[in-house]
Formats: sequence, structure tokens, C-alpha cells
Amino acid sequence: MNELITKGKKAKASSYELMNVSSEIKNNALRKIAENLIKHTQEIIEKNKIDIENYRSINMPESMVDRLMLNEERIKSIAEGVNQIAELEDPIGEVLQMIKRPNGLVIGRKRVPLGVIGIIYESRPNVTVDAAALCIKSSNAVMLRGSKDAINSNKELVRIMKLSLKESGINEGAIELIEDVSRETASEFMKLNEYLNVLIPRGGAGLIKTAVKHATVPVIETGTGNCHIYVDEFADLDMAINILLNAKTSRVSVCNACESLLVHKDIKDKFLPEAVKKLKEKNVEVRGCDETIKVCPDVIPATEEDYGREFLDYIISVKVVNDVKEAIEHINKYNTGHSEAIITESYTNSQRFLNEVDAAAVYVNASTRFTDGFEFGFGAEIGISTQKVHARGPMGLKELTTTKYIIYGNGQIR
Repeated sequence: MNELITKGKKAKASSYELMNVSSEIKNNALRKIAENLIKHTQEIIEKNKIDIENYRSINMPESMVDRLMLNEERIKSIAEGVNQIAELEDPIGEVLQMIKRPNGLVIGRKRVPLGVIGIIYESRPNVTVDAAALCIKSSNAVMLRGSKDAINSNKELVRIMKLSLKESGINEGAIELIEDVSRETASEFMKLNEYLNVLIPRGGAGLIKTAVKHATVPVIETGTGNCHIYVDEFADLDMAINILLNAKTSRVSVCNACESLLVHKDIKDKFLPEAVKKLKEKNVEVRGCDETIKVCPDVIPATEEDYGREFLDYIISVKVVNDVKEAIEHINKYNTGHSEAIITESYTNSQRFLNEVDAAAVYVNASTRFTDGFEFGFGAEIGISTQKVHARGPMGLKELTTTKYIIYGNGQIR
């Protein structure tokens, strides 16, 4: 509790200072963070190895260990993302509109930071840097509460970022890490209304549901990803195979990975044998409906629960559907509002899919793995919002701001 209050006070104080920090200074600080991440790569990897060893000691699956792992390539990619954020236009201070009323008042709307953003997240230490960099660029202070699985990695990353802020003339309190990883502290963090302006949970369904249910701080919900690929009757089947394998197997432990495959009944006999074969070559366990099993007898029968699950593993559910209408209905019933894709050469079916599927990102002939702040040109993202209020989809800089009205008068009274 004392740690929360102490660091909450520091973050709150620094948030007011950040409002007046120039874009140039913020960008220099971000470049310094990127530079120091590369400079201290070996120290980061050494701390990360401790976390990985601890994680493996409790027999966690390798797909989950992958979420935790940092290596030279990943650290370089994280630093590249920070540099990309530095190159983006600063949203703070943008005047969105200015109107003059009949009484002479000039009323405008100006983009301003949210204040202090709380991030509560699991395992992935890259979130520590992505979130902090986006917050600094958008003039927000950030309080980070990662999981115990990545505590050593997170401490080192925050140490490096605080050092970078100090070297750049920015208050170090702009980035605070909650080092007490107990559940009690997490619960209190969700109720830190005096210091937090908003809370963003990133992680599994359990964490997100807990935050939404118990937080008294306003929550921006970042969702789990039960993502679907629907292979339409008019699909290019070679393209469909390539997209499916990328979406499912390029990295199974991320929220934009494909978890469910839908196949039009008219192409099931031609497409499914090859798709199942290729998936099994990648060690993916396939769980299918009765129609799928008729075509591929070695497939495991799927349960109702399988269609609604985010596996985050080498498992996929498969269902044969009658048409695009049934595919859309199935997706809207089981999806989590994250990312959905149709593979088709039919303009009519693609437009219907785009219009009727209820998700933050809807694709035609592309992998769901592109739902990512870096891929969308945001440098990074603070999360993928699956809600419809304030922000939806990858949350970049503008999603970390709000607006206030600014009014100019010359003596008007009412």
C-alpha cells in the first residue's frame, strides 16, 4: 500500500510537469531510451534469464515461455518501436475545432493528456517499454504493474528508462513500476482513484474480467483474442493455406493469432485435407465439427467450449458452415471482438463480412496477425481495445489523449 501511494504521488506530480514538456525534449528522451536499451542488451537478457528459469521451474508450456522471452532481436525490435514513436506527430496541443458563437465567444477543442495511466499486465516485458514510450510521447505519466513472472526483466527495463528520462531532463516519476506483485497490491492498484486517471489491463481473460469487475478507476478494456479465419467458397485456396498457417503458427501465444477456422461446405473436401495436413506438420492439434471429421477422420471432435476459447497454444477449432451468413453468425456468437478475417475473391461476400462482423479489426485476404500498433504505423500500442467507448482496436498516441474545451471571450456574461 505504501509503495502505491508513494509512487502514485510521484506519477501524479510528474504528470503535471509533462504537460509543459516540449515535443523535442520528449522525442530526445525516447531516442535515449532506445539507445540505452541497445546499450544494456546483455544486462536485460541476464535478468530475463532469471525470469525464464523461474517460469520453467513451475512447468509452464513453452508457448507461454515465449511470451516472456527477450533476446537481442526482440530488444532491437522494441528499441526500433520506441524510435518510431519518437518520429510520430505529437498529438498534444492539437486544436480540433474552433467556432465563433453569435455572442462573440470563440470555442475550441484541444487535445490533452489523460494524466496518469495505470497498466496492469501479464508476462510480456515488451509491454513495459511499449506502454511507457507511448505514455511519455502523449505527455502521460504511467504506473506499471507487471506480473511476478517478469519482475526481474521489468525492473531492469524501468531502471534503464528512468535513467534515460533523467539524462533528458524529464522527471523520473513519469515512469513508475509497482514492484510488489501480490494480488492484494494489484487489487488496491485497481482502486487508486486519487492518482490514476485510467486503468488499462493487458493479459488473459481472467485478469481483464477482474479489472472490469473490481476496479473503481475507469477501465479501458483490452480484450482476449478468439480470432477466426473464414475460408469462403470463392477463396484462393493456396492463399488461404498461407494465411491460415501464418495466423495460427507464426506465434501462437499472442492475442491476434487465429484460434478458429471456418470453411464453406462447398470447398471442404478440397481444402480441409491440405489445411489439416499443414497444421499438423506445425504440431497444431485440430478439433473439428462432425463435417470436418467426415473429411478428416483423424481430427479430434470439437466441443461447444472449444469454439469460444482463446487457446494461446498449438490448438485450433474448425467448423464447416453453409455460407457467409452462417460464418458471420458463428463469429459474432463466439468471438471476443478482436480480429476476424475472410479469404475470398467475392467482392459481395467480402463487403458483407466487413459490414456485419462485430470486431475491432476485420480483414479481407490477410492474416489477423497484423492487428498490432507497430504494423498499423503507431510505433507500438498500449493494448488492443475490444470495447466501443473511447477507443477501439490498437491504441496508439491519440487514444491516450482526451480533449478539453478552450473558450476565448472579451467580457461576455450570461
